[in-house]
Amino acid sequence: MRLKIAIQMDPIEGVNVDADTTFDLALEAHGRGHELWIYQPQALALRDGRVWTRARKVETLKRAQGEHVRLAAPETLDLHGVDVALIRQDPPFDMAYITAAQILERLQPDVLVLNDPRAIRDAPEKLFVTEFPDLTPPTLITRDVVAIREFRAEHGDVILKPLYGNGGAGVFRVAPEDGNFNALIELFEQAFAEPFIVQKYLPEVRGGDKRIILLDGEAVGAINRVPAAGETRSNLHAGGRAEPVEMTARDQEICDRIGPELSRRGLTLAGVDVIGEWLTEINVTSPTGVQEIRRFGGADISALFWDWVEGRREG
Repeated sequence: MRLKIAIQMDPIEGVNVDADTTFDLALEAHGRGHELWIYQPQALALRDGRVWTRARKVETLKRAQGEHVRLAAPETLDLHGVDVALIRQDPPFDMAYITAAQILERLQPDVLVLNDPRAIRDAPEKLFVTEFPDLTPPTLITRDVVAIREFRAEHGDVILKPLYGNGGAGVFRVAPEDGNFNALIELFEQAFAEPFIVQKYLPEVRGGDKRIILLDGEAVGAINRVPAAGETRSNLHAGGRAEPVEMTARDQEICDRIGPELSRRGLTLAGVDVIGEWLTEINVTSPTGVQEIRRFGGADISALFWDWVEGRREG
């Protein structure tokens, strides 16, 4: 089987070939002989009920930084003519992201769009997790300063972060004695139109923030991300260190609870974050960690992913 695949992503020329999950997915598909096209979301066009984009066909793809990709000249591509459309651009999850998802919905059911664009649109990562309140630490989502102060008074040590941030950007720990609390609230009010998240600080994060990858609702691999010294954030983009980890019974319990819902919604490739005993995020836009899992002897998730896709297209 040779599939025609369109990948919506950030410019592939700038990716880190030894870390980027989207590159790894593309490299596996290319190695299987599938036809790949790359485009950016701003190139999408909806005209007379059909979805088009300006895309570039992948001519060569290899794991050699700086020489990793050669693309053909841009062409107008009718996305109704592809087999698979892969949504992999990074957040922010903003109106541009939502609009692109709404446009891509027009391709279904003829095109397999992953993850399902309606599900992405309806499951903002930091909001989706609140559908499982018994699995999550105490969490408040609001812009109301009085409510935020009351939450901080109750829990003392808290994390303040933007609702639609990514990669650890804008994440602050506010300890009980921290005098910057009011200034941070003022900064957030000026910088973000949406509510903020305030969450009880989990000291277990010093031992790592576990990223678990689920494929069609089943856990297929995990890594631990350990914050750098003096840093609250464990994100690899923010200096966190990846290390191998085994899933615990609690991790499996969390995955067993949320996995069926991910599968039902068409959120085929997802990444959940677990600190200690608590689920903190469900990442459904462009979850990462695939290369690190394989590097530490875990599953080849890119291969498993395309096995799953090929099975769906054959069926």
